[in-house]
Amino acid sequence: MLKNSRSFYFILIITTIILGILSRKIDGAPTFFGDTLYAVMVYFGIRMLFINLNFKKSAILATAFCFCIEFVQLYQAEWILEIRRTTLGHYVLGQGFLWSDLGFYILGVLIAFWIDINLVKKKPFLN
Repeated sequence: MLKNSRSFYFILIITTIILGILSRKIDGAPTFFGDTLYAVMVYFGIRMLFINLNFKKSAILATAFCFCIEFVQLYQAEWILEIRRTTLGHYVLGQGFLWSDLGFYILGVLIAFWIDINLVKKKPFLN
């Protein structure tokens, strides 16, 4: 099986992106689903790039990355606003800072961490 391989994490990333896009298209879906799924995608992206990094460090790095992206939203220079006005820029950099997003990022990383541990069948404190 593909478990704990870059291909495995790539498939998880693509699946998460599809779920994230669908969450924006479904009427009545809470907007925080997208923020949570963004963090899930970031976690799996880190696992794909740093395949030998342990689960806890991957979770810490993913959380730090998501927090940095959120805090960058406080920066409002015209050049970055132009990037945020594009579809890709909007999805990657977001639009505006919200404290609540930090909690949804933590939730997303915890979900991805749990999925990772249970799919790869390793205990987080042994890796």
